[in-house]
Amino acid sequence: MHDRRRRFEAEALPHLDAAYNLARWLSCSASDADDIVQDAFLRAYRSFDRLRGADAKPWLLAIVRNCCWTAARRRSRWVVGLPADGWDETAGGSPEPLSGEDPLQAAIRAEEARSLDAAIAALPAGFREVLILREVEDLSYREIATVTGAPIGTVMSRLARARLALKDRWRGQTGGPTDGLR
Repeated sequence: MHDRRRRFEAEALPHLDAAYNLARWLSCSASDADDIVQDAFLRAYRSFDRLRGADAKPWLLAIVRNCCWTAARRRSRWVVGLPADGWDETAGGSPEPLSGEDPLQAAIRAEEARSLDAAIAALPAGFREVLILREVEDLSYREIATVTGAPIGTVMSRLARARLALKDRWRGQTGGPTDGLR
């Protein structure tokens, strides 16, 4: 039993931040994400013996994803991946000020981060999901396909459409260039 626990701690716990990040983006709520991740880690621990030689991160994120959708169905308050009461502004957090950064520049950067969070949150759930898995969690297309249960071609298509939609939303919100966005 202790060996299983040590293996789980070594292979799954390093991905706790990624699990929370995905849950937060899918549920759009920091408090819901806490509950979802706790449920997902309990489920992952119970079925950890079934993980054979595979990377634990995609396996774990698939469990988190399933827990998110189970929670959404249970609560019946989310519509297409967004809660009825909107994006939880506290969920995204603020970027840390850079060392020696001018306060005005820090405020501008924080506002841009909030605008980007809002633009991502406004994407349809399927787009938001693949975008976060690829651009934030740096999963490969194959790993994203494993997490979502979608064919790689579908993942690639959703990702391309998510990037385009994000670019359009960013341009619409800020009226500025999209140089930083692919």
